[in-house]
Amino acid sequence: MRYSILFIFSVILLFGCGAEAEKKSSETVVSTEKSKILPTPNKYTISPFTNSPEYGDAALVLEGYKAGKFDFKVGGESYKLGVQTPDASQKMCANSAKGQHIHLIVDNQPYAAKYTSEFEYDVPDGQHYLLAFLSRSYHESIKTKAAHIAKQVFIKDKSIFKEADSKEPMLFYSRPKGTYVGKADTKKIMLDFYLANLELGQDYKVVADINGEKHTFTKWQPYFIEGLPMGENTITLTLVDGSGKKVDTPLNPVTRTFTLKADPTE
Repeated sequence: MRYSILFIFSVILLFGCGAEAEKKSSETVVSTEKSKILPTPNKYTISPFTNSPEYGDAALVLEGYKAGKFDFKVGGESYKLGVQTPDASQKMCANSAKGQHIHLIVDNQPYAAKYTSEFEYDVPDGQHYLLAFLSRSYHESIKTKAAHIAKQVFIKDKSIFKEADSKEPMLFYSRPKGTYVGKADTKKIMLDFYLANLELGQDYKVVADINGEKHTFTKWQPYFIEGLPMGENTITLTLVDGSGKKVDTPLNPVTRTFTLKADPTE
C-alpha cells in the first residue's frame, strides 16, 4: 500500500512538472512571436505634397550655352519666371521671395536657382549631364516632358560643342537644400526629385535614406517630411529596380546634407 501511494505521488509530480515546463515554453514562444511582429516606429513622417498649379502648357527650351552664358526660352501662357505661384502662402513650406525660377543641375551638384532665362554659369570643360526644369516659387518641379531638358553635353572653352539627349534612366536630387530657419520653414520639409527616361512603379523605385531611416517611393511626386531634428540632416536618394537592386546608371546614388535652425526671435 505504501509503495502504491509513493508511485501515485511520483506520477502526479512528474506530470505536474511537465505541464509547468510546457506552459513556460509556450509563454516564451508567444513572447518571441510578438517581438517579431512589432514594427519599429519611424522617426519621420512622410506624406504626399498637396496639389499644385499644373502649368500644363509650360515649356523650356535650351537655345544654347556660349562664352559661359546659358540662353533658355520659356514657353506657354500660364507659367512666368519671377512671379509667386498662386498657392505659395498655403503650402506651409520654404518659398522663394523671388518667385518662380529655373532649376539648373550639372551632374550631381546642387541645383542653381535662376530667375531669368539668360544667365552666366561656369561649367568646366569636359563631359557633363545637364538637367534644367521649371520650378514653382516654393521649389516644386514641373514634371512634364516639355518643362525640362535632360542632356549629355560636351563643354570646351565655356561653350557646348556637342550635345545629345540623355537616354539612360536617371535620378536627380532637387530638394531639400541649404538652410531652413524658423518654425514655419522647418516643420514640413519638401522632398522633391527629378526623373528622366523612366517611370516609377513595378520596374523602378526610389529609396530615400533619411538620416539612416529608409523610405521607398513608387510614385513620382513631391513629399512632405516631418519630424526632422534641428541641425544637419542627410538624405541619400537611390534609384533601384523592381527587386530593390541599385540601378547601374550615371550619378546614382546622390547624397545631400542640409540644415534646420531655430529662429532666435521666435
